Amino acid sequence: MKKNHLILGLLVLAALVALIIWGRERIHFDFADFRSQIALADWRRIGIATGCIYLGYVFRSVRWSMLLRHNKNVPMFSLVGTQVIGFTAVALIGRVADPVRPYLVSRKTSLPLSSQFAVYIVERLFDLGSMALLFSSVILLAPAGAMPHPEIVKKAGYGGMLLTFAGALFLVVVRLAGGIVASFFEHIFGLVSKSLAEAAGHKIRAFHAGLDTMRTFSDFAVAAGISLSMWGLILFAYLECTRAFTSSPELASMTLAKCMLLLAFSGTASVFQLPVLGWFTQIGLVAAALSSFLGVTPEAATACAATILLVTFLSIIPIGLVWARFEHVSLRKITHESGEAEELLEAKEAAETPQ
Repeated sequence: MKKNHLILGLLVLAALVALIIWGRERIHFDFADFRSQIALADWRRIGIATGCIYLGYVFRSVRWSMLLRHNKNVPMFSLVGTQVIGFTAVALIGRVADPVRPYLVSRKTSLPLSSQFAVYIVERLFDLGSMALLFSSVILLAPAGAMPHPEIVKKAGYGGMLLTFAGALFLVVVRLAGGIVASFFEHIFGLVSKSLAEAAGHKIRAFHAGLDTMRTFSDFAVAAGISLSMWGLILFAYLECTRAFTSSPELASMTLAKCMLLLAFSGTASVFQLPVLGWFTQIGLVAAALSSFLGVTPEAATACAATILLVTFLSIIPIGLVWARFEHVSLRKITHESGEAEELLEAKEAAETPQ
């Protein structure tokens, strides 16, 4: 795993260096204008956006505790620390730290680690589905002429709606026949790679186990409502960040539909988050989207992209470091332990799975 992340990091670094070399002679960047954009920003809006992001971690705690209620009664706000510390680890160490949150929840609640990885997978699906549903709804309901490249954006909106429907259908099928679905994908992927087949089977069985947390339609409705509310807060945070740059007409007049498009770009860029280096690649990709799709100047686009990253991703770091200190948690140690625990769990379940 570490070797794969190193290779990926080197590839991204090489691509970033190549992009800088290519752009040096082709793109004029006024650093004075860049500093002016930041100095003239409305920091009250940025503060409101940061508050929305912080509130989102509370929503995550409530959702996770709700997904545990059939196994153990966990107070709604007792897991805020696990979310804050977990996302701090991801921000500083990269996506390799994703297992930290289920690992910390398992330690805090004394529930089996396998059950928490199952909840994590369910949580990720709700995030993906909520974002896809919001994207499709906002894009498809936008008035004519409100979006750049409307023919492409509308197709993306329909694609998002189709993805949401497919995800919901997959959820139902796995809930009803998870073992059969896992065996099917193991057979299909086994034609290509045995390790890939084992990984796919493990993920689907873990997802099936996680769905046991939702035993009624009301369970599903509550989890979906919390997820949609949380992503609504995140979308509003993006909107406030962009409108904070009052000296840029394109950003100051940002619409909800355009902001949703920006959120989709940013979310895609953050999938392969690398430590520190990933911050700059995400800023570059979001700034490029602002410039090419929305006509924002490079200086304003870069200032806005950096602010979005700071607010939505990095602002939790100070709180997370302090919280980890009080909890006597070492981020590097807990990342290593959680990664090893996940690998051991996968190996154990693969050995127990009938061939």
